Amino acid sequence: MPVAVAALYRFTRFDDPEALRLPLLAACEEAGVKGTLLLAREGINGTIAGAPEGLEAVLAHIRALPGCAGLDVKFSEAAAMPFGRMKVRVKREIVTMGEPGLDPALTAGTYVDPHDWNALIADPDTLVIDTRNDYEVAIGSFTGALDPQTPSFRDFPAWFRANREALLKGKKKVAMFCTGGIRCEKSTALLRAEGVEEVYHLQGGILNYLEQVPENESLWQGECFVFDERVSLAHGLAPGTHRLCRPCGRPVRAGEACAVCEAAPPRARRGARRLPASRMS
Repeated sequence: MPVAVAALYRFTRFDDPEALRLPLLAACEEAGVKGTLLLAREGINGTIAGAPEGLEAVLAHIRALPGCAGLDVKFSEAAAMPFGRMKVRVKREIVTMGEPGLDPALTAGTYVDPHDWNALIADPDTLVIDTRNDYEVAIGSFTGALDPQTPSFRDFPAWFRANREALLKGKKKVAMFCTGGIRCEKSTALLRAEGVEEVYHLQGGILNYLEQVPENESLWQGECFVFDERVSLAHGLAPGTHRLCRPCGRPVRAGEACAVCEAAPPRARRGARRLPASRMS
């Protein structure tokens, strides 16, 4: 039987996330679930996998946490367990942007249903921004989307502020997207804090779009990088054609060499920075 996978996040207020960690870890271990969950004062984020009944038990535990009744969950499948163990960690942010004054639970932009997304991004008055990292964008994105070429989400605020005037010239709306929706929550909150009024984001992210929109109607090109051993997904959330380069953690098409590592001297390859651990993004 395929392994069930649940990518989830929720922006909410946890006064003491450390107190939530061990009970949540125990619930996951009792249910035989593996993956990574991040807790912070701003909420919860992560991806877990296991038997469907195990996932439901863990999700019930999470939904009982303060403000988590409306937990955003994206389900998919894997041919084998995509995680080696279960980790529950407490962080400063559930997705790191480095802008502590933002509150996405209150100030995020307007959700756009996947079936309405094509019309929005095809509108010439709309600036479309891919908020993901450069190595993710390299294997797939929406037609006409702008690639900030940022190596980390933490670089996004500085990129926007440095290019704001040129980016917004002649545009009335900004539409942003990411893998599962969480980075868009923060990036839309950032733009609204910067005074941009019409800001939109794809509800459920790319994964929701690939599941709901038929391939013959899709404006997505390529595959979607995911932070687990599946590496990438295609339309209908079918398995993609990429693998992870073990020295640097970047996605590489199966059968091809990693261009980044091939260009680096052997010592640099051994010390290459690993990409982030599995999570919803």
